[in-house]
Amino acid sequence: MSIAKPGFIAVVLIMLGNQTMAESGELVVRNYNEGGLGREAGLEAWHRIDDVLSHPRCVNCHVGADNIPLWQAAGDTSTRAHGMNIDAGESRIGAEYLPCATCHQTSTLPNDKPHAPPHVGLDWRLAPPESAWIGKTSAEICAQLRDPDRNGGRDGPGLIKHITHDAEVGGFIAWGFAPGAGRDPAPYALQAHLDDTIDWVEAGMPCEND
Repeated sequence: MSIAKPGFIAVVLIMLGNQTMAESGELVVRNYNEGGLGREAGLEAWHRIDDVLSHPRCVNCHVGADNIPLWQAAGDTSTRAHGMNIDAGESRIGAEYLPCATCHQTSTLPNDKPHAPPHVGLDWRLAPPESAWIGKTSAEICAQLRDPDRNGGRDGPGLIKHITHDAEVGGFIAWGFAPGAGRDPAPYALQAHLDDTIDWVEAGMPCEND
């Protein structure tokens, strides 16, 4: 799917099995121009993005080189190291010890069974160590997210496409807003998060300490 350019509105149909994401039917990438918004508007958008990224649904898998995922059990507000002494290893998929796929299915079926390991439409894994967010300040995460060396080689439009592609395949970002089984979802909504990311990109991806 191409990223929206001036004069073009991209509409992405987000399909999870036979159902649309959040039952909304559409995820819309609005018309935008990089540099078209001011710094203040960009920072307002960033603060909402940071609310999402620092939520357990996101930060629990964005951990450091110790390779230990975090978790927040259904109905529990505390965050702690993953149970069963899980170590995802340098592979970040548990290949050295117990593969994540042992419990986490690659599936777009609903996560509607309480206490069952959640699953998504991608192979379950930790984010790369260079994308670790745990223990980082908002400004530090902001600098990471706009740095291609630490965000998977993405520029601003690439970050927007990352969200839309993830939603198309029922991936981790989309799951964070609809984790099911009594888990607390990330704040706001997937469309709102996409809109904020577009605003942040349009404003030049400002960070608080620029």
